[in-house]
Amino acid sequence: MPTLADPLSAQQSSLAEERVLVLDFGSQYAQLIARRVREQNVYCEIVRHDIGLEQIRRRAPRGLILSGGPASVYEEGAPRCHPDIFRMGIPVLGICYGMQLACEALGGHVDRVPAREYGRAHVSVSAQDGLFAGIPEQTEVWMSHGDQVSRVSDDFLSLARTTTCPIAAVRHRELPVYGLQFHPEVTHTPLGGTLLANFLISVCGCHGQWRMGDFARETIERLRHQVGSRRVLCGLSGGVDSSVTAALLFRAIGPQLACILVDNGLLRKGESESVIREFTEHFQTDLRVVRAETRFLDALAGITEPQEKRRRIGHIFIDCFKDAAKEIEDGTFLAQGTLYPDVIESGAAPDGPAATIKLHHNVGGLPEELGFELIEPLRDLFKDEVRRLGLELGLPEELVWRHPFPGPGLAVRCLGDVNRQRLDILREADAILIDEIKAAGLYRETSQTFAVLLPVQSVGVMGDGRTYEQTIAVRSVDTDDFMTADWSRLPYELLAQISTRIINEVQGINRVCYDISSKPPATIEWE
Repeated sequence: MPTLADPLSAQQSSLAEERVLVLDFGSQYAQLIARRVREQNVYCEIVRHDIGLEQIRRRAPRGLILSGGPASVYEEGAPRCHPDIFRMGIPVLGICYGMQLACEALGGHVDRVPAREYGRAHVSVSAQDGLFAGIPEQTEVWMSHGDQVSRVSDDFLSLARTTTCPIAAVRHRELPVYGLQFHPEVTHTPLGGTLLANFLISVCGCHGQWRMGDFARETIERLRHQVGSRRVLCGLSGGVDSSVTAALLFRAIGPQLACILVDNGLLRKGESESVIREFTEHFQTDLRVVRAETRFLDALAGITEPQEKRRRIGHIFIDCFKDAAKEIEDGTFLAQGTLYPDVIESGAAPDGPAATIKLHHNVGGLPEELGFELIEPLRDLFKDEVRRLGLELGLPEELVWRHPFPGPGLAVRCLGDVNRQRLDILREADAILIDEIKAAGLYRETSQTFAVLLPVQSVGVMGDGRTYEQTIAVRSVDTDDFMTADWSRLPYELLAQISTRIINEVQGINRVCYDISSKPPATIEWE
């Protein structure tokens, strides 16, 4: 494994040789499409839906994918691509709204259906070659639409149908234009990866030569060019996102990087010490530590509303960061470990009306008074891609595989009042939980596991006495992309051991519950 100071090994493939563009029509799945394409080792970029033909030609893509979206193609002002895109000779795959747009542009008709089709569906495949090579006659897919193609021109051939959607997939007879009414990019379409691979390899002629090392190398070069001789400040939390961001910058600009850790008193047990040790001994970076526990807890006193917690934490963090930054000369840029799920859930996607689910994500909210330019080198990546990138950069596995931790820290896992006593209870319970998950060999198998302290007291019996104490909820999920997640099927014996230890070892807890809700409809975090 190379060290951070070592250059990346040279890669033979060129990004420009195998590039696919995703035209974003406002879909929350646009980046998921890009991720699935990159899983096939084909480089992918997301661009605006109204990108010009000349811009497309300059990028020289092997294929174009039109994303889904919330609009209806027949509505006035609905987002559209350039109509000549379909006649450029570049293979096009339309997904959901993208299929409807392609069919309408080439002589078809789209209508609203009486009943919205949302969820799993079974399609009957009529042509098991080309796009559907290797797909059985009956296969499960994920539908999410209220409109559908009611009629296609004679130039189109229908490839698949469902009981409620007679035109579920199409191919143009002369042009390299394909359409899928369902979503191959989501995990709920089990053979979606095969469909996308068929499009990329068989239709577009890609060879799958791109690797994460290519992304790292090009990002490092871009950062060097962007930063020049100036300095970059990076906020560290100890999580993999900020750590990989710092590693990229360290590789790109070395001593021009200064890292700031704001110890807000909301970190996990031993987290502050671990971060300081890793980023002074292993990375040997210029690390500045701001001790601000009292400041944060004073601001959170009596605050129980989740969004207000996030607002206050964000404001104080900025003030603390600003004070520390004043002591660093020539600081021009602020680097943040923002990932694409953060962008989506903060409603900050540039080309789509994504609903704001969370505040305090490090996206789009950099106050102008800080005076920094923003650098977000991981903005287009998902968590698993960030981990692969971290390994590519030579980061230790313990850090790379650390479970995600929210920006507001334990404040959003301590429901209700946030104070030292309740935080200490939560820290101890969380530490026991993680210890048992690791001992069972399931830490790498689960995507995110944590404890939540509920504002709920219940009656218990401990020894010969009656108790009236607090409740811990255990949350563990499995996910590929953190956009959707399912609860982990932890063994009953493990859950029993976790419960026993928490109740016996953490004073003030007499009840432990296990959260068995998925995302959606729940979120991964409780607040």
